[in-house]
Amino acid sequence: MRPGQRKVLTDSADDRQIQLVETVKAKIRAKVEHPFRVIKQQFGYLKTRYRGLKKNTAQLMTLFGLANIWLARKALLAGIGKGGWPGIGSSWWLPV
Repeated sequence: MRPGQRKVLTDSADDRQIQLVETVKAKIRAKVEHPFRVIKQQFGYLKTRYRGLKKNTAQLMTLFGLANIWLARKALLAGIGKGGWPGIGSSWWLPV
């Protein structure tokens, strides 16, 4: 639904249902589009070079993997401070 159509919605039951559906769609869209923003802004992948399907696919898979790490960096770094990172401040490798 376009933003102008969404503004016109009233307080009726049908329009509230439509508003709820649009909110759910917006939440999903935000989750899906965020990794693309990371790839474009953080890693500078703005234009595709034509190098072959395998090479382009491999580069995109690598970039999406890095984007996942980038998006989870706060949780990963928080684990380091608590000794949750293997080998740093934890004894997960010691025999029991």
